[in-house]
Amino acid sequence: MTSNDKKLPVKKASDAEIAGFLGQVAALPKGSGTGRRGRLIFAMDATASREPTWDRAAHIQGEMFVETAALGGLEIQMAYYRGFGEFKVSHWLTQSAELNRLMTSVFCLAGQTQIGKVLRHAIGETQKMKVNALVFVGDSIEEDVDKLGAIAGELGLLGVPAFMFHEGGNPLAAFAFQQIAHLTKGAYCCFDSGSAHQLGELLSAVAVYAAGGRPALENLSKKRGGEVLKIAHQVKGN
Repeated sequence: MTSNDKKLPVKKASDAEIAGFLGQVAALPKGSGTGRRGRLIFAMDATASREPTWDRAAHIQGEMFVETAALGGLEIQMAYYRGFGEFKVSHWLTQSAELNRLMTSVFCLAGQTQIGKVLRHAIGETQKMKVNALVFVGDSIEEDVDKLGAIAGELGLLGVPAFMFHEGGNPLAAFAFQQIAHLTKGAYCCFDSGSAHQLGELLSAVAVYAAGGRPALENLSKKRGGEVLKIAHQVKGN
């Protein structure tokens, strides 16, 4: 490990850091209030290193639809990369069963990360019709961080926050994911194999933001408690 590597963040998220993540979500703009469904891109690393936890993630992501139904609903587009340059996206989905069916049909393949393609895809989609949030779940990075930062900056200018969920303790990935979150005005959170419930709570919070903005998050924090309750004391005024 080099001296620079030693400076990179390596610890898993504490309660205070989870609260900080939720606070960042809560402090985002209220949303357009157009009455349309919220639109969220859910992107995942499906390379070989993710295989042990892919099935768990497939179950957890379905929870994103549950709390958004009363807000007018949510459209989710699934995206993933794997293998030799393979990058796939689904059509826009409105039912958790559809998303679960697609995710359970995917198997992991060895390959390099393609986070740049994820960010460019999010740019292209929001240029066609507004995307309210990008969620990414991954555990590593094999791309130039400065180049990714430039793309993330473009996404940030379009007003699409990236919520970077980091599985495991890879320090370079932690650094890169934090930079992407910062440049898009999104948020970063690290999780491990023992925090599936926590991840579900956090994904629900992001989905509720995408569907209904900050007011919806405030209501969710009162209703659900747990991790989301920590939002209540951090929501900013108008």
